[in-house]
Amino acid sequence: MCRSIKTLRPPYTEVPTDADVRAAALQYVRKVSGFRAPAAHNREAFDQAVDQVAAATASLLGSLEVRGQR
Repeated sequence: MCRSIKTLRPPYTEVPTDADVRAAALQYVRKVSGFRAPAAHNREAFDQAVDQVAAATASLLGSLEVRGQR
């Protein structure tokens, strides 16, 4: 779907940063909404969506168990 979103789990990324998670969330919301930069009247909804996707991503990455990784 979003080719510029990189895989954030080991072994692809050892320790994803908050910036990595936020960048992935931003790319996802841009793709889904169709807006690279939303108009002022959509900015709050856009930013809230990025925050929610970033939080869900961080939760997912924190919950994954990758076999062969410690």
